Amino acid sequence: MIMPTTRREFLAGTAAASCAASLGLSPRPEPEGFQAQGRAALDVLILGGTGFIGPHIVRSLQAKGHKVTLFNRGRTNAHLFPDVEKLVGDRNDNLTALEGRKWDAVIDNARQNPRWVRDSAQLLKDNAGCYLFTSTRSAYHSDFTEIGMDEDSPLTEVDPAWVDDVDKRLSYGQGKVLCEMEVRKAFPVDHVVVRPGLIVGPGDDTDRFSYWPIRAHRGGEVLAPGDPTNPVMIIDARDLANFYVTLLENGTRGVYNGLGPESPLSFAEMLYACRAITTGPIEFTWVDADFLLERRVREYSHMPCWRIARGRTAGFQRFDLSRPLAAGITYRPLAVTAKDTLDFHLSRTLERQANLKAGITAEREAELLAAWHGR
Repeated sequence: MIMPTTRREFLAGTAAASCAASLGLSPRPEPEGFQAQGRAALDVLILGGTGFIGPHIVRSLQAKGHKVTLFNRGRTNAHLFPDVEKLVGDRNDNLTALEGRKWDAVIDNARQNPRWVRDSAQLLKDNAGCYLFTSTRSAYHSDFTEIGMDEDSPLTEVDPAWVDDVDKRLSYGQGKVLCEMEVRKAFPVDHVVVRPGLIVGPGDDTDRFSYWPIRAHRGGEVLAPGDPTNPVMIIDARDLANFYVTLLENGTRGVYNGLGPESPLSFAEMLYACRAITTGPIEFTWVDADFLLERRVREYSHMPCWRIARGRTAGFQRFDLSRPLAAGITYRPLAVTAKDTLDFHLSRTLERQANLKAGITAEREAELLAAWHGR
């Protein structure tokens, strides 16, 4: 089935986005140096802070007038934020620079090493007002049959002793659950755990969402996977960063799913948002999910963002967002994310632009489309 993008559809989408912005329905960045009335500036330590989401968090904190300190090895993007205090150390064996210091809050974006989290949280438990940890949707049990899962849904099972089992090969979800446990041990009350799903936007080097605006930019016939109504859940790293700042400013505690957008998003709507930022001819050919699976096209890697909504993954992209919405999370228009992501991609070297880390090659896409049309 081919779903061509018409001028009418494009104009309707852009008009809706413009209307939302004019009505104040889409979030606008605060002016530099803005600080909400009556709120004292926070002194925030970020463990890491120079990867993907870290710089967005730093900028969001600075935009609200908060003070930031970075702790890392000083090797990745060391040129960033020359005006920010930087403490050098190593979470494997050197936390000395953190000793004897106090902060209002700590933000920890550790990938999945529970020993790192244990050591830093225990060191800082008497010297920080709050510990915010970036966990993951993968922390939940692998059965996503239930639609509308929330923060109280069952987590993947772990043994606390695995923290010290250096030979235990932890899955990503298991490692994050153990990290959450260590945060709660050190900060039983003053902790915040955020469980994002797929984080996207400028600065993302995984290309997991980037594939789609890049592919739309190339134009032509685009292979679109499965059912156009299949749900998608993604979040712009900048919206996640702003949510962190909101949680800290409001003194909010607890566990929150860092997922989006606010209203249910279909795969077709995501692709049309990517289409809206391009000007060339393009059409989407929707190819049956089982046809793709039979030809070893993998969900979430060969077809980024795509997870078939049936069986054990029926609810994977249908989480309940009541709690983060009540806590103040906001989302920018998806077309803005797509445009900024494409701009970021086009700023990379030509070699990097030609070698995406996710998605299928143009040659493989053409083969699949030919097989689909000739079936």
